[in-house]
Amino acid sequence: MIARPRAAVGGALAGWARDLAAFALPQRCPGCGVDAPPARLLCDACHAAIPRVAMALCARCLARGREPVGCRAHPGHAVWPAWLYDERAAAVVHALKYEGRRGLAAGLAAEIARVAPPAPRADLVMAVPLHSARRRERGYNQAGLLAEALADRILVPRLERAVERVRDTRPQARLDPRSRRANVAGAFRVRHPGRLEGRNILLVDDVITTGATFEACLSALAHAGARATGVALAWAQ
Repeated sequence: MIARPRAAVGGALAGWARDLAAFALPQRCPGCGVDAPPARLLCDACHAAIPRVAMALCARCLARGREPVGCRAHPGHAVWPAWLYDERAAAVVHALKYEGRRGLAAGLAAEIARVAPPAPRADLVMAVPLHSARRRERGYNQAGLLAEALADRILVPRLERAVERVRDTRPQARLDPRSRRANVAGAFRVRHPGRLEGRNILLVDDVITTGATFEACLSALAHAGARATGVALAWAQ
C-alpha cells in the first residue's frame, strides 16, 4: 500500500467534509441568495444567466495578444470554452478550486461536454497538470476532477500524468503576452511520447485566461505526435 502525504490526506478529508455539509445543510446561491441545489451551487436562474460560448479560441493567438476567434493558421491550438467568466462562473470555479467542492465536477463536466467537438472522436481525455507542490498543497487538481467527470460522461478513457508540469510557474493574469509565454516555456513534458502518437486527445482545464498554458500543453502534445484539442469550463476575457 502506498502511503499518501499527510497534507494530501487532510485536504481530501476536508473536501469530503465540505461536500457532506453542502448536501446536508441548506445552500444559498452565491449569485442571488435564494435556495440552490448543492450539486450545482447556483440557483436555476443564475446558472442559466451565465453567458454560454459556442466557438473555438486559438490559444496561440490569445497568448500573443491577437484576436483568438476565427483563427485558421494554428489548427492544433483550438480551445473550446463552455462559459464566459462572470461573477457567477467565478463563484463556481472558486468553490471547485479552493473550497474542496469536488461534487460540482459532474455537473460542470456536462457544460464542457456541450462544447467538446464531436469530430474527430477523442481517444483519451487528459487534464492540464498542476505542479506537484501545488497538488500536494491543495490535495487535488481541479482540472483532473473535470477531466475524470468528462471522461465518464462521454465514455472515453482518461489518461493520467501523461503530461507533467516539470516546474512551477507564476500566475499568468498580470503578465504581458511575451512574459506569459516565457513563464510556461518548457514547463510541460510528455512522459512517454510514443504512446500518444496518432491519438486524438481532449485536454481539460477549468479556465482559459491568457492562453499560454494551453498553448504550451497543446504544443507538447503535438510534438509527441498527438492530435489534441482543448476544452475549458470558462473563458476569462
